[in-house]
Amino acid sequence: MKIVHIINSLASGGAEKLLLDTLPIYKEKGIVVDLLVLNGTSSPFMQALKETACCSIYSLGLNSVYNPIQVFKLIPFLKKYEIAHVHLFPTQYWVVLAKLLSFSKIKLILTEHNSTNPRLENRFIAVLDRLFYRFYDKVICVSNEISNTFKNYTGIRESKFVVIENGIDLIKIHEAKPYFKNEISNLFSAKDFIMIQVARFDKQKDQETVIHSLTYLRENVKLILVGEGVFKTKCRELVQELKLQERVLFLGQRMDVPQLLKTADVVVLSSRYEGLSLSSIEGMASGKPFVASDVPGLQEIVSGAGILFKQGDAKELANTIERLLTDEVYYQETVNSCLKRSEQFEIQLMVEKHIHLYQTIV
Repeated sequence: MKIVHIINSLASGGAEKLLLDTLPIYKEKGIVVDLLVLNGTSSPFMQALKETACCSIYSLGLNSVYNPIQVFKLIPFLKKYEIAHVHLFPTQYWVVLAKLLSFSKIKLILTEHNSTNPRLENRFIAVLDRLFYRFYDKVICVSNEISNTFKNYTGIRESKFVVIENGIDLIKIHEAKPYFKNEISNLFSAKDFIMIQVARFDKQKDQETVIHSLTYLRENVKLILVGEGVFKTKCRELVQELKLQERVLFLGQRMDVPQLLKTADVVVLSSRYEGLSLSSIEGMASGKPFVASDVPGLQEIVSGAGILFKQGDAKELANTIERLLTDEVYYQETVNSCLKRSEQFEIQLMVEKHIHLYQTIV
């Protein structure tokens, strides 16, 4: 059984991180799985995956992932594998077109990572989606909410959908050692209470609300923002406007996220929507309280374990942080609940479910 995962790139993001974490596990289980990226621009994720030597990595070059020429570049690869496991738009379109043009008999699996995205609001795209989804043998949804959304959205038969929740390497998170706070930056001291958010800077995420929350909190509450993206400059400008330069640290994309989570006092994910967020699971597994926006995708994971606040409400977020800062019992109860919830998302279990699905369609 030969499988290829196909994705836009390994630049950054939850789907990309999921491949970085899971591809080595397939090799451990004796499954031949390779990776094909439409854009092979170097990135920390790409370098880290190469260092594992777990699979062959192919790139279609450095062209835009939206360039239709990608369809023709995909065709030779589809003839080499029995299954293509596809992630993200527009790769999910190009792979279908490449299969049709090549007359390949390859089986196609698509993973839907988010319940909300701009395509759902575009009537023209919706028509195309309903057409293209019919060519996939299975559609993996990472949560029940996403499954229900796309069943209704596509109108295709329910038997094509399967729910397999994302997973993380719990052992890696649990064994990570924290830094001393002043090792990360001279902005920090041992007496500071540090929030951390790990997320891309784009319109889906909402780092602005976390930044604004600092204006309601005491001076020793500080913030680490991990990630890259087009909205990063906008967030830097907001920090300067609010005169918070001494309280906010931008760290860019990092490969030591478990250590950073362990160093912080509370993990936050402020977002406008999510699928099944790896960052949220990692946050709950870190041994720190996890606080997230009350939005689709996060409600399903966090409710009853971590703490939810109204999306975009910096004051409510600040009130939550203040209580965690001052109420040790509440802090520890939240930690315990988060740790227990995170145990449901072991990455080995997720990979085993994927392998079982592959075996059923070959």
